[in-house]
Amino acid sequence: MSAPLLTLRNRFIRWPGGAWLFGVLVCRKAPYFASIAPRITALEEGRGEATMRHRRAVTNHIGTVHAIALCNLAELIGGLTTDVSIPASMRWIPKGMTVEYLKKAVGTMTATATPAIQPVASDAGYALPVDVVIRDPAGDAVLRAQIAMWVSPRSARGG
Repeated sequence: MSAPLLTLRNRFIRWPGGAWLFGVLVCRKAPYFASIAPRITALEEGRGEATMRHRRAVTNHIGTVHAIALCNLAELIGGLTTDVSIPASMRWIPKGMTVEYLKKAVGTMTATATPAIQPVASDAGYALPVDVVIRDPAGDAVLRAQIAMWVSPRSARGG
C-alpha cells in the first residue's frame, strides 16, 4: 500500500502538535483544503477520519456549516484514505462525487471515509468508490457522499 503518506503521519503524531502539523502539511500540498482548517484524526489502510470546526469561515447565511465546506471535508478525507489504501504501484484522482445532504450541519463535523471495495494493483485503471459519512456532534449523519476515484497504474516516469 502507499506507505509514504501513512509513514509521515505516523511519525508526526508521536510529537506534541504533530497531528496539527501533519494537517498543515497536507494543506500546503493541496492549498484549497486550508479553507476548512481540517484535522486528520485517524488514517489507516481502509479508513480515514477528519474533523472540521464550525466557525465563521465555513458558515452559510443561515448559520449552519456550508454545504460546499462539507463537500471539501469529504473530498479531503476520501482522497487521503484512497492514497493510503491503494498499492504503491497505483495512483488516483477523483472523477466525481454524489452527495446527499441529510440535515442541517451545526457544530464540529466528523467525516469518515472507507473504500467501498478492496483496492488492488492492476495493469489497467478502474473505478474505486469511496463512501464518506459526515456526522454532527450528536452522531447524526448530516451528509453522505460517494466519491468516484479513478485508480490507475503509475507511469514509468513516476507519475
